[in-house]
Amino acid sequence: MSLIRNPILPGFNPDPSIVRVGADFYIATSTFEWFPGVQIHHSRDLIHWRLAGRPLVRPAQLDMRGDPDSCGVWAPDLTHAHGRFWLVYTDVKRYGTTTVDGATGVSLRDFRNYLVTCETVDGEWSDPVFLNASGFDPALFHDDDGRTWLVNMLWDHRPGHGRFAGIVVQEYDHATGALVGEPRNIFPGTDRGFTEAPHLYKRDGWYHLLVAEGGTGWNHAAVMARSRNLFGPYEVHPDGAVLTAGGRREGALTRAGHADIVHLEDGTPWMAYLCGRPVGDSERCTLGRETAIQPMAWGADGWLRTVAGDAVPDPAPQSPLPPAPWDEAGWDGGFDGPDLPAPLQWLRSPYPERLLSLTERPGFLRLHGRDTVGSLFEQALVARRQTDFAYRAETRVEFEPRDFQAAAGLICYYNSTKFHYLHLSRDGDARVLQRMTASPESGAVEMVVLGELPAGPIELAVEVNGVTLRFFWRADGGEWQAAGEPLDASILSDEATLPGLPNFTGTFVGMACQDMSGRGTPADFAWFRYAGRG
Repeated sequence: MSLIRNPILPGFNPDPSIVRVGADFYIATSTFEWFPGVQIHHSRDLIHWRLAGRPLVRPAQLDMRGDPDSCGVWAPDLTHAHGRFWLVYTDVKRYGTTTVDGATGVSLRDFRNYLVTCETVDGEWSDPVFLNASGFDPALFHDDDGRTWLVNMLWDHRPGHGRFAGIVVQEYDHATGALVGEPRNIFPGTDRGFTEAPHLYKRDGWYHLLVAEGGTGWNHAAVMARSRNLFGPYEVHPDGAVLTAGGRREGALTRAGHADIVHLEDGTPWMAYLCGRPVGDSERCTLGRETAIQPMAWGADGWLRTVAGDAVPDPAPQSPLPPAPWDEAGWDGGFDGPDLPAPLQWLRSPYPERLLSLTERPGFLRLHGRDTVGSLFEQALVARRQTDFAYRAETRVEFEPRDFQAAAGLICYYNSTKFHYLHLSRDGDARVLQRMTASPESGAVEMVVLGELPAGPIELAVEVNGVTLRFFWRADGGEWQAAGEPLDASILSDEATLPGLPNFTGTFVGMACQDMSGRGTPADFAWFRYAGRG
């Protein structure tokens, strides 16, 4: 047997939903404000995973312009029934926490829940069906009598009420493609609080409800309850959490929770779940929330537990399946085709043609200067996930800014309040190299001019080693030079934040271009290379 190295989906890949179809396993994860929406990975041995597709690619399916940081697509749920794949997801349009004299006040949030379907994971998914907006984390349960039910957490904005107001269920009518009947609250949650991420399963006449509780930080946990009746009452698992890191802030896998269950062909249960890994000796997870998986066991009492019975995440379980690696060549960093390479994504907009082109200058990625790097609407920022605690990334850019309002370069980005950005711009008659940092610790965006640049293409690089980040630059064919002092890489994490803001994503590294004059001055990138170092 071969060992599974957890996390199986490193870097920003949270909120896994797993399904098996024959010998094939598929996991869908959240993408939040990154476009296209939802990542679906595919495996045949639980060890080797490849990106099979991002289904939400059209404006009719997803338009996140204006969505706040860490909003957009939350917690997709992927199932297979009636000969089709079913994907439900939330597009969060407003986070909306307010405080009055230090106390939490009314928290109005906008959650739009949708359903799309397709016969194949990598096919063209349907236009969305609007389901409801009562809360987030929607999931479908296909009962053995042919009926389908939508479950989601209920949001209660009223002061004095618990915002996480329980789990509701409502029937989905296949004939009309709409929800029918009234929603029923089937589970209030436990004292851990923050009850969310519901999934329903049926086994031996029992309805098993799996939820996440404790918040998405160190006390995150997967909790189960069961009932003989779909609508309850549900009794809570006698052991408490089924899987949790128990508040630990160190170790191989922390922040474990938000899970889903799949059964192998022999009936063995496995759990895919969210986890985090602090960088170095810090308590910050720069890779964001990742996906892990491990075997579980149904006990003689009918309850699900970890194999060891300790509810602890396993960093290296054994796969019971024969190895099935994918025979696929990785991206070499070039821009030789008409389509954006699979590792790369952009922010919010369903209209990439306004942001980028791979055909206007063949062999280059052209970014058109758009909004500022803090914009929630139209950013020309194309990047990939940081998947290693240590890495080096490089790019080569050709860019002739007309004035100080235009900039282009290499960026390490978490969100609009947390980034390090090395870029070319103009100061008077000189083309200059600048560095901009947005830090949640200072609450400010700081910019320094590092010096004038020679004419011609410029290569930019970044090296990250744990909590340390360093930028470099060189003229085409010249020697690498340090671009300023070392910087703090750990601010690019969930845990470093301004008060009251959601932080649910992870660090990206890539290319960006702005032109605040509105002229759309383009920057041409010849390549982008990323090499992990552990």
